[in-house]
Amino acid sequence: MLAPFACQPDQSRGRLHAESMSSFRSPFQRDRDRIIHSSAFRRLKHKTQVFVEHEGDYYRTRLTHSIEVAQVARTISGVLGLNTDLAEAIALAHDLGHTPFGHTGEDALAELMAPYGGFDHNAQALRIVTRLERHYADFDGLNLTWESLEGIAKHNGPVTGPNADEKHAGPLPYALAEVNAQWDLELDTHASAEAQVAAIADDVAYSHHDLHDGLRSGLFDEADLMELPVTGPAFEEVDRLYQNLDPMRRRHEALRRVFGRMVEDVIAVAQGRLDAAQPQSVDDIRHMGTTIIRFSKPLYQELKAIRSFLFTRMYRAPSVVVMRAEVTKVINGLFPLFMADPSLLPAEWRHDIETVQSETELARIVADYVAGMTDRFALQEGGRLLG
Repeated sequence: MLAPFACQPDQSRGRLHAESMSSFRSPFQRDRDRIIHSSAFRRLKHKTQVFVEHEGDYYRTRLTHSIEVAQVARTISGVLGLNTDLAEAIALAHDLGHTPFGHTGEDALAELMAPYGGFDHNAQALRIVTRLERHYADFDGLNLTWESLEGIAKHNGPVTGPNADEKHAGPLPYALAEVNAQWDLELDTHASAEAQVAAIADDVAYSHHDLHDGLRSGLFDEADLMELPVTGPAFEEVDRLYQNLDPMRRRHEALRRVFGRMVEDVIAVAQGRLDAAQPQSVDDIRHMGTTIIRFSKPLYQELKAIRSFLFTRMYRAPSVVVMRAEVTKVINGLFPLFMADPSLLPAEWRHDIETVQSETELARIVADYVAGMTDRFALQEGGRLLG
């Protein structure tokens, strides 16, 4: 039984291109399945979070991260009486628009695309699921439901209006504006509770696995984490319960407690806020003017300390900074090369270029191609075309 404020499958606003209902899957289950079977989802296997794909087999990729986010989203949604299929679909799709080389690649491509309408990975995810996936006979994209598109567009909060985050100041990214012009996603409101769950699940997953990956990389050690909130008490609890535990088991036991602390906090806060607000529909959630799914203030402040530590010791570690500079050169070299000579693009992309009428249209096609590259392929093409 779903809560009254959950997204009900039989009340979906439907798809841009009408389709007959499945006899054995709900609309949101079909969305999830189409995302899993998409080319963009498979490419996440070779797109990384912090480290570049060839640096090690144990570090998280965008694919493993998306799976972890979906697992957390299903757990939280199930407890709260939300639609787990929709939350899972949004979680699985939330990183489809990422470039190779993580946020480093996105920063480089955003700068290159500044004269042509900018670049934003959430907007690019929408472009992928509405236009760039070309496998179906009746439409481009995946023809997802309105609710899934809404979740991809604004799972981090309203994009326009008084409640929009400051980072959304300025014009809409062109990819988001195009989709919204075709189908109004109500960008000035909050998203469904399921989309909010997907967003907080993203925070939980990367906060947890970046600690794992940072330890494995040797950029910091367990002694450093003993000095931090949340992680320090977790290691202390493990040491009390298990003396002389194998180091790898000790690490896992401590970090899974960190993981559990975050999930339990989100659930407790959400239950309290829902009990107080008593929303009776998903639209009540959208128009509350604030998020219903969030961390408690004390835990949020503790997590800020952990993220500050990770920024200094991991995201801007000297070895990571050196690699950031190297992969930025790849993006900065490939983009202008394809702009100057589009014949270097694969045949299926050159077909699109035959109809372009401006440099901006060409730049957006080149950005689609470069953003879709995996770490491995971008490095290969950089070596082949740029020497």
